[in-house]
Amino acid sequence: MGMIERAKIKAMQAHINQKRKYTGEPYFVHLQEVASIIESIGGSNEQIAAAYLHDIVEDTPVTLEEIWVEFGSIITGLVEALTGVSKLSDGNRVIRKQIDLEHTAKASPEAKTIKLADIISNTSSIVEYDKDFAKVFLYETERILHVLIEGDSSLYKRASDLLIESKLILMDN
Repeated sequence: MGMIERAKIKAMQAHINQKRKYTGEPYFVHLQEVASIIESIGGSNEQIAAAYLHDIVEDTPVTLEEIWVEFGSIITGLVEALTGVSKLSDGNRVIRKQIDLEHTAKASPEAKTIKLADIISNTSSIVEYDKDFAKVFLYETERILHVLIEGDSSLYKRASDLLIESKLILMDN
């Protein structure tokens, strides 16, 4: 079994009981969408595998050490770059998001590409289902896009365009 299939199964098992906040669909749908976006731009097998695993350390008991044992250093490095490093004890959301932004800024272009796919996957449902939080999310997205410029240029443009469209949607409501 190849690494992408193994990552897909690992993610599916780890997130088995989780649902997407607004739609109630299995959380795995989001992971599948992020992986599909990466695949659509010709991302590497490592990027596709990491796309499936990008939320696993933050949202499940799975550790980076487990990822390293099962998938090696390249995928672990991508997952680590995509995992938020702030803790609740670091302060309010603004402070925590700044800490995470500084972490993301140091990521490789490959990891930044996955982050762009993640933003693309999350934006529409947040704007559709939670207009109040969407204002906060879009502000944070605008800030993080500045450090994602080294990611895939087509995804960067897509995320930037989606940000503009989303702001217009919120203005109309």
